[in-house]
Amino acid sequence: MQKQFNRFKLRTVSAIAAGLLMAHSAWAVDPFTVRDIRVEGLQRVEPGTIFASLPFRVGETYNDDKGSTAIRALFGLGLFKDVRLEVSGDVLVVIVEERPTVADVSFVGAKEFDKDVLKKALREIGLADGQPFDKALADKAEQELKRQYINKSMYGAEVITTVTPIERNRVNLTFNVVEGDIAKIKEIRIVGNKAFSESTLRNLFDLDTGGWMSWYTKSDRYSRAKLNADIETLRSYYLSRGYLEFKVDSTQVAISPDKQDVSITLNVTEGERFVVSGVKLEGNYIGKEEEFKTLVTIKPGEAYNADTVAATTKAFSDYFGTFGFAFARVEAVPEIDRVNNRVAFVLQAEPSRRAYVRRINIAGNNRTRDEVVRREFRQFESSWYDGDKIRLSRDRVDRLGFFTDVGVDTQDVTGTPDQVDLTVNVVEKPTGNLQLGAGFSSAEKLSLSFGIKQENVFGSGNYLGVEVNTSKLNRQLVLSTVDPYFTADGISRALDVYMRTSRPYTGQESLTSTQSLDYALKTTGASLRFGIPFTETDTVYFGGGYERLTIEPGINPLPSTYQAYANQFGYTSDAIPLTVGWTRDNRDSALVPTKGRYQRVFGDWSPAGDARYVRGNYQIQQYIPLNKQYTVALNGEIGWGRGLDQRPFPVFKNFSSGGLGSVRGFQQGSLGPRDAADLALGGPKKITLNAEVIAPFPGTGNDRTLRMFAFFDAGNVFGENDPYRLNDLRASVGVGVSWISPVGPLRLGIANPIRKKVGDRIERFQFQIGTSF
Repeated sequence: MQKQFNRFKLRTVSAIAAGLLMAHSAWAVDPFTVRDIRVEGLQRVEPGTIFASLPFRVGETYNDDKGSTAIRALFGLGLFKDVRLEVSGDVLVVIVEERPTVADVSFVGAKEFDKDVLKKALREIGLADGQPFDKALADKAEQELKRQYINKSMYGAEVITTVTPIERNRVNLTFNVVEGDIAKIKEIRIVGNKAFSESTLRNLFDLDTGGWMSWYTKSDRYSRAKLNADIETLRSYYLSRGYLEFKVDSTQVAISPDKQDVSITLNVTEGERFVVSGVKLEGNYIGKEEEFKTLVTIKPGEAYNADTVAATTKAFSDYFGTFGFAFARVEAVPEIDRVNNRVAFVLQAEPSRRAYVRRINIAGNNRTRDEVVRREFRQFESSWYDGDKIRLSRDRVDRLGFFTDVGVDTQDVTGTPDQVDLTVNVVEKPTGNLQLGAGFSSAEKLSLSFGIKQENVFGSGNYLGVEVNTSKLNRQLVLSTVDPYFTADGISRALDVYMRTSRPYTGQESLTSTQSLDYALKTTGASLRFGIPFTETDTVYFGGGYERLTIEPGINPLPSTYQAYANQFGYTSDAIPLTVGWTRDNRDSALVPTKGRYQRVFGDWSPAGDARYVRGNYQIQQYIPLNKQYTVALNGEIGWGRGLDQRPFPVFKNFSSGGLGSVRGFQQGSLGPRDAADLALGGPKKITLNAEVIAPFPGTGNDRTLRMFAFFDAGNVFGENDPYRLNDLRASVGVGVSWISPVGPLRLGIANPIRKKVGDRIERFQFQIGTSF
């Protein structure tokens, strides 16, 4: 029977099946002109969203192809789990069933990961509050969460996703997690080794079966990335000792049935040990073969060493780069004599084409302005590529101290063979510090401190700081600001306003005393300094200031030198110090240097005022890398001062020695001349010598923020009329730990004085935050 309104149901399809709808199927309808379009089933989606996705409008002709296109478009919105089209006469009815909306996402039992971080990750893939629920996304998130637990060595972790429908077509999404225990490495085996013992090879690995530092290093947790790194370390160990054909045949990782123990087995083939028989150069060396030969570190007669081969090819590539050949190809081709176990190398070089830098891009600087990085660059855009300038630029950016890592990548410019782009990749570190708290030092005792410091204020590269310290021995209020580029040429300006109070350290102060036992020196002043860069590594400083010194007597009598000074100039005296200085810094890093040299000369001269004097200080530091892990650090410092115009050298300008930063093992500032009351006065002459061997902390791999060191210290301060005498130097040896902590560099030292005299104040354990050497 023919009804007045014939309804033809076209089809109900999924997102994929919608594309298979055929125009001549059993549900097909004859084309007609659409008089009206109605939408049914909407709850939250606006009707306009539907109409905007339809490929036809009222008054246009509808056919089956347009119907198929409409269904695909509506499913493609991701908002509906069912879509139907029905025809009522010449009226088209769009019937939709909306996907439920996510009302809340929660995690139950997840302790290993921060829940806010997990929610943020889900939000990025479209699974968050207010978004349409997609079961496929929920399943994907569940599998990814399981994978992350496996990466944390928690192989027994279980994740169950629960979807709870609630009113208004919404759902609550809950990830229920049972984390279980962390799987630990029970055994590491190396099979096939003959030249080296298994224990020797295992000691090369960052992964191990656990130790006293495993709680920090997590070295007993299996990680595929760490195992791959350890395999490369093993391969490098063999290749650097002559085993040219060493290889790892297989890697087997087994997990116990209870998913708590991991066993690792490496099967290796060592091969024969090869000796280098010769080295020769082939190819185009741009007429500088002799210069390139001086860069060869491969030595005939010695065992094959992959490190020296790599160092030689890199040195060749870098040297080509200094002449603009950014694409130079250098290859060390081995000629192997397996009968005699010898290998010769042919260094083949092709400089390719010379290139210039089109553009320099900065990446990773979310806070620091581009200009702060660019102004340190000595390689310019639209200039010939220069490898030396690029390395110098990288080091200058690293020495800013704003970044934990700085790297420069070179990319070809598509379609332009003689151009490259440079990308400077930086990883920013927090450069601001807001601190309010208490501290304790072996010398300073209990202190309260407040400080606002910003080394990179507003990303400008400027320094701004306010410091307040209430320690028992040294109290200060300092306002400082530094503009490293006060002028466009790189002239810096530093302004300091300060008020400092220092007390002598006798080691006998009472922490509960409310009244000072000894005198205090109070210094109030301000200074202005400018720094002028003369070369890439040399800067000259000059400036001036004003200081007022006040001597405050305590219960005990003043030392005779201080009393004599007060009798001559009064308890309050003025000085107008003019300063000049010079620094040369070519270290590879200001935070954790491993190579390079730092030198500093500083002098101040007060020609007017009550205190008239001249004082100078010279310091040199040298960092020598022994290999990738070990560094030798040397430090030397000498100071000298004298009074002017028949006046004594001001005692409050005396140098001090002893403790961290000078000679460890002796109490802070306790060395040198003393008064009748046995109080250390310091002196106008100083000498300090330090040597350290720095190594990674055991179990931390190559973590540069936590290291240990062994040291030798020697030094002393001398009176104005005393000569520098080596026999009067105090010396100590010991070990220590340095840590780049969130509140600053922390150094701990345990020292044993090996050269001391009767009356010296010994302090074997010392620690302090911020001491550099």
